[in-house]
Amino acid sequence: MSIVAPSLLAANFLKLEDECKMVNASEAAWLHLDVMDGQFVPNISFGIPVIEHVRKATTKFCDVHLMIETPGNLVPAFKKAGADSIIVHYEACPNLHRNVQQIKELGMKPAVAINPHTPVFMLDDILADLHHVLIMTVNPGFGGQKFIPHSLKKVERLRKMIDERKLDVLIEVDGGVTIENAQSLVNAGADVLVAGNTVFSSADPKETIKKLKVCSR
Repeated sequence: MSIVAPSLLAANFLKLEDECKMVNASEAAWLHLDVMDGQFVPNISFGIPVIEHVRKATTKFCDVHLMIETPGNLVPAFKKAGADSIIVHYEACPNLHRNVQQIKELGMKPAVAINPHTPVFMLDDILADLHHVLIMTVNPGFGGQKFIPHSLKKVERLRKMIDERKLDVLIEVDGGVTIENAQSLVNAGADVLVAGNTVFSSADPKETIKKLKVCSR
């Protein structure tokens, strides 16, 4: 079954504690936290203080996605705030191996995200060092975007790379994930489904999470 990671970016920020309690009571295993700096992406979301409070309210694995420039400067602070994993962007890290090793040395799970224009083969030399890879299935920066169809092929290519090398690396997808396309993504090789509006805007978020979770290859 897939790992479901509700994206807090789509939650009601006036009721964050209640939203965290809902996720705690659901079948989601992860909580996805999008940090944006207004530089790497054209939007600003939330930062360390929010994650510190969310960490106190959630029992789930906190998957922190840094859509920021020079992420290495802030990785220790996000560890202190309670991150279980840190995702850095391939496009933001000229010294990617150093960033990945920093995350590992601080005791967190390292992950790398790639934007829609970045081919998966660019990760060949770093893949064995990762806990998971995040394939962005929309352009990063805003929630509620439509899924980019060719992303399915990217998931398939990455799944093949991982399986051929017998690596224990998860594939995460983020952007436009819905009940309608979730099974296709899992069939292509995805392990972790990040879902924001699909979960938090639904009439029954816990039931929506359950439907996403039952997707399996």
